[in-house]
Formats: sequence, structure tokens, C-alpha cells
Amino acid sequence: MSLRYIAMPEIDAEQLRQGGRDAYGNLPERHISDGVGVPCRHCLRNVEEGQAYLILAYRPFTSAQPYAETGPIFMHADQCPAPDGSSVPPILTSSKDYLLRGYGADERIVYGTGGIVAAEMLEQRAEDLLAQPDVAYVHVRSAKYNCYQCRIEAA
Repeated sequence: MSLRYIAMPEIDAEQLRQGGRDAYGNLPERHISDGVGVPCRHCLRNVEEGQAYLILAYRPFTSAQPYAETGPIFMHADQCPAPDGSSVPPILTSSKDYLLRGYGADERIVYGTGGIVAAEMLEQRAEDLLAQPDVAYVHVRSAKYNCYQCRIEAA
């Protein structure tokens, strides 16, 4: 199975960069990166030392419903290129493990799919989840902080 790694949509990133409000109605906070642990959810690369970035609340779902988790994320304050989605993004190689969770087409968690996996098993676990008929996509989250990283779909 081929996987596709899906970042924050370009339209969402640009809206936030242009002064749009986050999922809680707040303006994103602007900071300067120290180069450590600042993964951009738009380009799926780390924000390098000295670069400006935004911190904001993000809800990677189309509707506000009980399973639509909202949490903090980082993203480059200035325009950055969207990834092509065909290979494991750099931000998924910076930790030893991640939380993967399957969702149905209705954007609700498919029970029994959530769990922490070692980074080297991420692709295999995503493929296993996506092979289940009730799983439409997978979210990757930080195993330490539960922050949303990206979405994975079958290509």
C-alpha cells in the first residue's frame, strides 16, 4: 500500500499568516525558533533556528464535534512549501515514537485503533490501520504531548 502524508491545507496556513484567528478565535502567537522541536504542520519540516514561527490552536477536522480534538501546533510565520506527501515527512523522523489513531469517514475515532508506535514502525502501523474497512484516514500525533502532526491516507 502506498501512503500519502497530508499537511495542513495551504488555505488554512495562509489565512493564519495573514492575521486569521485560530480554532479558539485567538490570533496566533509569533516567536523565533531556537531550532529544536518546532515542527511546522504546513511544510512538515522543522522551523530552523532564527526563523519566525506561529503557535496556535488547530482543529484538523471539518466540523466541531465530540471527537474533533483541538490543540497547539507550530507553523512557519512566513510562506513555506507544501510537501508532495509521497514520503515520510521530516517531522516524523525527529521522535522515537508517535501516537497513531484511525478515523472513519465521519471524522470519528475508530475504537481500538489508537496506540503509541515506534517511529520505525509508523508506516507499517498506518498501513495496517488503513487496511481496516472502517478506517478512512490516520492521524499522527506526538506521543509525549498529543499534538497533531499530520494525516495519513492510502494513496
